[in-house]
Amino acid sequence: MRLTIAAVSQRPPAWVEDGFETYAKRLPPDWQVDLKVVKPADRQAGKTAQQNMAIEAQRLETALKSVPGTRVALDEHGKTVTTESFLQVIQTQQDQQGGVVFVIGGPDGLDADFKRQCPVSLKLSAMTLPHALVKVLLIEQIYRAYSLASGHPYHRP
Repeated sequence: MRLTIAAVSQRPPAWVEDGFETYAKRLPPDWQVDLKVVKPADRQAGKTAQQNMAIEAQRLETALKSVPGTRVALDEHGKTVTTESFLQVIQTQQDQQGGVVFVIGGPDGLDADFKRQCPVSLKLSAMTLPHALVKVLLIEQIYRAYSLASGHPYHRP
């Protein structure tokens, strides 16, 4: 599996880094996740949310320029999936495109044009989540998908 998480993010609190590392370290070498963090737009500069998202989209494009795989936008309007169907998305995109790139937007979300260029859009929850928590929730779900695929007892339906 070639998995990447690209996130627009400030330096997260220690508990976020600890949570992310807890699950990332559990993954076997063939399920390693590359985390790419891009700096959010300066919200103090008086720009609109759309302008900020466009700046962040450009930063994401630059960071992902040479990263292969299908881009999966994490978005509040994305498709809701079960763990089993999440695993199916990962396996299908890995087989068809050689990798999966999960994209987490900044405080205002992802730029509309950027989202339209992502062939897959997923919703992690119907509830509003703290931005920093999304990375931890996503890596846990990646680990859960791995455990389901490998028959590991971590995933208990």
